Amino acid sequence: MERMRKPLQGIINIIRFNWHFYVLSFVMVMSLFLLSQFVIEPFRFVANMLNWLIVLVTLISLLVSFYVYDLSGLYHLKWLDNLPIKANSKIANINAGFDETSELLQHKFPHAELHVYDFYDPFKHTEISIKRARKAYPPYPNTIVVNTDYLPIADNQLDVIFLILSAHEIRQLPEQNIFFTELERALNQNGIIIVTEHTRDLPNFLAYNIGFFHFFSTSSWHSVFKNARLDVKKQIKITPFITTYILTKNGTTA
Repeated sequence: MERMRKPLQGIINIIRFNWHFYVLSFVMVMSLFLLSQFVIEPFRFVANMLNWLIVLVTLISLLVSFYVYDLSGLYHLKWLDNLPIKANSKIANINAGFDETSELLQHKFPHAELHVYDFYDPFKHTEISIKRARKAYPPYPNTIVVNTDYLPIADNQLDVIFLILSAHEIRQLPEQNIFFTELERALNQNGIIIVTEHTRDLPNFLAYNIGFFHFFSTSSWHSVFKNARLDVKKQIKITPFITTYILTKNGTTA
């Protein structure tokens, strides 16, 4: 399974799809460096300190991303081994326009019935990085484009639903509530939903600085799950920066 992802694929994609941030950082560093040549102390000291801060913050975010997406084993999927997923499960993998996991899941569960859904809406989900990723990577074969307010899945049909680093692209709370209510409707009584996300917490703040505002807090996710009549049966910390929530319908023992 490791061979399915190229070496450094994670960090290369981070830079490739978010290059505007790194260009901005470079421009700021060069501007402060030039400014420091023409000002006196203590302004020169302040400019140099700001320069080093920008460089440090940028390097930390890249190093953490390299660890999470290339070194941590996130995409090896071994963290799924202890979950109640049967070999012949009906599985849905739902992405937000950039799918790095369907091929991996199909290899992990070769006898499963895998369906892939893409809820990306360019008018609602406006991240430029997603648009760039969609141009670089074609969708998984037979991916079904859906809306977050309706999934073309019959009630109680699915054994497992995956949302791996995609649910946070739904930015508005009402849309999140409707979407997870749809997931609850499609899940069978003994099924599970697997939601993997960065969270708005201290480790992600230290790693991504103000970028951690793109994530949601654990309490926010718990509120959304509760509104959709879903219970959090387990939380898995794949890394200090990634949390996986294992969800079931209210009152089940899965």
